[in-house]
Amino acid sequence: MRLERKRITDAVSGLVAGIKPRRETVAPAVVLAVLALAIYAFLAIADEVVEGEIRALDERLLLAMRDPVDPSNPLGPAWLEEAALEITALGGYALIILVLCVVTGLLVVTRRYGPALYAVLSVGTGALASHFFKGYYARPRPDLVDHLDIVHTASFPSGHAMVTTVAYLTLAALVIRFFDDLRIRIYVAGVALFISILVGVTRVYLGVHWPSDVAAGWALGTAWASLNWLIVTLLQYWRHRGGQ
Repeated sequence: MRLERKRITDAVSGLVAGIKPRRETVAPAVVLAVLALAIYAFLAIADEVVEGEIRALDERLLLAMRDPVDPSNPLGPAWLEEAALEITALGGYALIILVLCVVTGLLVVTRRYGPALYAVLSVGTGALASHFFKGYYARPRPDLVDHLDIVHTASFPSGHAMVTTVAYLTLAALVIRFFDDLRIRIYVAGVALFISILVGVTRVYLGVHWPSDVAAGWALGTAWASLNWLIVTLLQYWRHRGGQ
């Protein structure tokens, strides 16, 4: 019996010989799983939008944030509307470009040219992708309530939700590389996700997006940031293997 167990153990050991249980080997698999799930979520939402089957749910969720007596007014005191306008600005191109320039400038000054290029390409291509999908789906903005923020483009997917997710997840991914403490990494990633969620919610609260627009923006933004991070991770792996 013991001999049989030893043979099985030796066989298993032979199968996994040379495979090192490092964090570096797990990270690409996790990112790939997130990428696949995010793409699936976006395609599922987009399919519902195209077929018009999500319209009723969108209307219920949008009106749930409005005064039942006067839908032109959002729920809550006047200061909450003002706060929503200030929070939604975190996803505006002006602020995101400013933050990106500051972070990229720091990386360039410290001679981290690769991460600087990665940040610019990730956020820049994410913004271009947002414009492409908006033009492709050409969904009108909500017509049930007054828009409490100025808008100029189509509704689906939410550019604020997508670009905010791409930008802050990209910057978070760069920051956590400088820390080994898992608690710090979780905190930084959590802050990036929290800002993305908060900005998306304000878009619905202000009446400029359907909830499905925002959900699709979150999903596509997560997919885009994950794709860029996966590419960088694979390039680093190949570079490491090439140097051996």
